[in-house]
Amino acid sequence: MDMTASIIPKSDQINADDLMTGPITVTIASVSEGAAEQPIDMHLVETPGRAFRPSKSMRRVLVAAWGTDTDAYIGRRMTLYREPTVKFGKDEVGGVRISHLSHIDKQVKIALTVSRGRRDPFIVEPLIETTRSAPPGPAPKTLDERIEGMVATFAGQGVTVTDLERRIGAPREQWTAEDVDAMTPVFGQLKSGVSKDELFPREA
Repeated sequence: MDMTASIIPKSDQINADDLMTGPITVTIASVSEGAAEQPIDMHLVETPGRAFRPSKSMRRVLVAAWGTDTDAYIGRRMTLYREPTVKFGKDEVGGVRISHLSHIDKQVKIALTVSRGRRDPFIVEPLIETTRSAPPGPAPKTLDERIEGMVATFAGQGVTVTDLERRIGAPREQWTAEDVDAMTPVFGQLKSGVSKDELFPREA
């Protein structure tokens, strides 16, 4: 049993504790005005009802990377992680940080205040995601392969190549893809109970 769901904090926002199991990559659905202390609510596709409320330092990162117009943020992606050294007062309580952003072609480096009189560089990397392509399907069959398959299928019902040639009206070496297609409903009739003699009458 996966215990991940049991340790998710009950809240209307993404907290550092949500990321104890590892970073998450999310998609911005919309951005709205929040409360005074947390003025920005980023509503996420992946966590409906639970917004990301970036700290002032992370808002500075977003502005440096994406600009000031939040309308442009919609549909963009970012990776969030837990930074355990973030302090509230004197206590290290952990905070939510951004490690990667989509829609940037190189890393963004910005100096952020970490304590009074001290600023450290903070780096955000481009978010490069690759879509896993579906496994390739089987290669289309050649006409010869289709003819061989049709001959073998009809042979299982007692129909010979001569019978097929008589029905199609051409020798095997002259059969076309249209001829093979036309025989599909004939095989269906044969399987449904129509007699071979009726479907492949002999010449008088």
